[in-house]
Amino acid sequence: MAKVEVVPSRATHIGPIANRIRDIDRLECEAMGHSPKHALRQGFMLSDRCWTALVDGRPEAMFGSVTISAIDRRATVWMLGTDEVYRHGRVLRSWGPALLRRTVDSRWWAGNLVSSVNGKAIRLLQAWGFTVEPEEKMVGGVAFRQFWMIR
Repeated sequence: MAKVEVVPSRATHIGPIANRIRDIDRLECEAMGHSPKHALRQGFMLSDRCWTALVDGRPEAMFGSVTISAIDRRATVWMLGTDEVYRHGRVLRSWGPALLRRTVDSRWWAGNLVSSVNGKAIRLLQAWGFTVEPEEKMVGGVAFRQFWMIR
């Protein structure tokens, strides 16, 4: 059985994830005008807290929270990963609530956009307690849906 753990992110985690990123995550990055490596770097540098999921010691996903407004306590949450991380969906589902508490801590609102065809991510977001809106918004030629949570 694979060992899955979540650790504070390091810059050295970016390359291994970017080089093996899920096709749908690549599509989302490109629709937003970024390469996967650039999106991961930006997320790593701008996040108040950033975490990496390791599977048998190998970086497989990175996620974090970027403050939009400290006054309004709003944050953008994000996650990019490889196909391997979704092979351990039960672990991700079970860790979600605790990780969200640690990642968004005092934020009142947290959310972002997810590709409308990213079914695995949508199901994970819903399992973690996010509302995923049915309306679509086109960004870079890709249909996205907003997801959010009020704590």
